[in-house]
Amino acid sequence: MSLSIGVLGYRFMGKAHANALARLPMFFPDAPDVERSVLVGRDEEALESAAEELGFASTATDWADVVDDVDVFYNLGPNHVHAEPSIAALEAGTPVFCEKPLAPTLEGAEEMAAAADAAGSDVPAGCAFNYRFVPAIRYAKSLLEDGELGEIHHVRGRYLQDWLVDPDAPWSWRNDAELAGSGALGDLGSHTLDLARFLVGDDDLAGDIERISGHCQTFVEERPVAGEDETRPVTVDDAYTAQAEFENGAVGSFEASRFATGHKNDHTIEIHGSKGSLKFSLERLNELELLREDNRGYETILVTDEDDPYVDHWWPPGHVIGWEHTFVHENYEFLSAVASGDDFAPSFEDGLAVQRLLEAVQRSDEQGGWIDL
Repeated sequence: MSLSIGVLGYRFMGKAHANALARLPMFFPDAPDVERSVLVGRDEEALESAAEELGFASTATDWADVVDDVDVFYNLGPNHVHAEPSIAALEAGTPVFCEKPLAPTLEGAEEMAAAADAAGSDVPAGCAFNYRFVPAIRYAKSLLEDGELGEIHHVRGRYLQDWLVDPDAPWSWRNDAELAGSGALGDLGSHTLDLARFLVGDDDLAGDIERISGHCQTFVEERPVAGEDETRPVTVDDAYTAQAEFENGAVGSFEASRFATGHKNDHTIEIHGSKGSLKFSLERLNELELLREDNRGYETILVTDEDDPYVDHWWPPGHVIGWEHTFVHENYEFLSAVASGDDFAPSFEDGLAVQRLLEAVQRSDEQGGWIDL
């Protein structure tokens, strides 16, 4: 039996997930069979072109006609359209895979998580934090679980880009608080905060983040509208910083920016423990830097051996994989959970946990103090 897939959104994330769906039968033969059934969007002409390009059998301009007519619904639209279609799909008993952040607001994320809970464990609801599915991150997780780093003391994460440094870069929905919820904080910081939770959030590691403080900054207050002689206000942050305290007393520091000149997609995370440390950079995503107990310096581990996570599905050992492969891995795990009825993580509950942190950083910036969680 094939799973029919309905997808809302056909631009950046739509292409990433469509590519993943197309690759699954070639490299993951044990994955469920899928049909790219229907692509959903508003612009009929652009939609038809995208459906042909991305391999979808049909199109629709109203998600309400789709959510209860497919086996799985992918919500890859802008943040402000995450809640309503996802909730409707879950109420129809249709599994949902939604891009991050889960919603523009904490209230929206709470409603989505409640709908997922009401739908039951046999209707998976996943939040697309694709960096959990990097082989090097999975390898790092296994080292942490095995106690290789000892007691966790420091967690540092940053996500730096520079695509908005130019003040004449055009306005988009990502610059609007009503549509996006936040700027670099939600778009980039959500990834880092989720990785921190994934890697050290277990009770026997650092545990939950118990309190957080943050600062948000907007550098350019308005931007030109493409093709029009007008500007629109920027109502989200261009950069954020935050400090956090974990349940075990570990210290966390996080930042993200769209104004970090010279950084294109620089997502890094460092974890320091009593026995060792590790460092990961998305720009060298096949590598993990590891400092073991009694070593004088870091060793660089190329995480491309056949027994490393997911690597046996791709090329001979030593041949690197890329950013797009993370989407193949997360689609494989999510669709396998749909077919088997198993749990999937990151779930809507994980998305909600990150949303609570995002909201707390914004509230801290407004109030000028620590926020207890």
